[in-house]
Amino acid sequence: MQISANGLSIEVDDQGPAGAPALLMIMGLGMPLTGWPEELVQALVSRGFRVIRFDNRDAGLSQGFDAMGVPNLALAALRHTLHMKVHAPYALADMAADALGVLDALGLPGAHVCGASMGGMIAQHMAVRAPGRVRSLTLLMTTSGARRLPQTPWSVQRVMLSRPDGRDPAAVVAHLKRVLGVIGSPAFPPDPQRLEERLQAMVRRAWRPAGTARHIAAVVADGDRTGLLGSIRLPVHVIHGEADPLIPAEAGRDLARRIPGATLDIVPGMGHDLPAALFDRYADGIAGCARRAGA
Repeated sequence: MQISANGLSIEVDDQGPAGAPALLMIMGLGMPLTGWPEELVQALVSRGFRVIRFDNRDAGLSQGFDAMGVPNLALAALRHTLHMKVHAPYALADMAADALGVLDALGLPGAHVCGASMGGMIAQHMAVRAPGRVRSLTLLMTTSGARRLPQTPWSVQRVMLSRPDGRDPAAVVAHLKRVLGVIGSPAFPPDPQRLEERLQAMVRRAWRPAGTARHIAAVVADGDRTGLLGSIRLPVHVIHGEADPLIPAEAGRDLARRIPGATLDIVPGMGHDLPAALFDRYADGIAGCARRAGA
């Protein structure tokens, strides 16, 4: 369903009992709400949550910003390397305001929050900006943005910045398979048929590479969030793959060290994806963090 949030048109999926504790799920770079698999959603609903997924601005079926053009990512990366200010069409803080706007539109004073990758960066801003509205925080395969942390290898960056060999859906699906083959979990390979079906459905729903480029610019412009993390005073659980090639596992350990009271789950063999074999582990971690908020 479409709602108005922070002045934008945002696509939302809302599942579970209306009176259950709300769990807001924030997806990562360029990914739609369906990046949170339906089976994981049902695992969370079965643990007593009202699960709210939404398409970030410039992704899926939510409002786009094509009028702002496509940023020069090479220039943004150079300016970041030289410690110069990076300009982006919008900021991660704006995307955090969108997420809070989703809660407003649904009449929710607060929610438990789970963010993956870029979604975890947005969630960090939410927890700092509106701590009274974030009941608990689960950070999945994300980072503080600290410069001293191990960075993404160039071989992985090159694949992430590559383009499909064509514009037709088959070429886009093949491209996404290549990307996931590089950043996915070596110990938990996906079922090929299920992966094909999910990617086809995702591409049919919306394929918006220009929006993904603007997301990348927002991430680069946001930089280092370590100065914010010490102020977070709510239950936080960090989940990170030991084999994550996109955001190395030290980033998860760094978050857990910097956020007071945070718990940490480093998962052997997990990369930068959401393997079906780990859905119960994720759901239990999110539920356990939420219980700490209740206590």
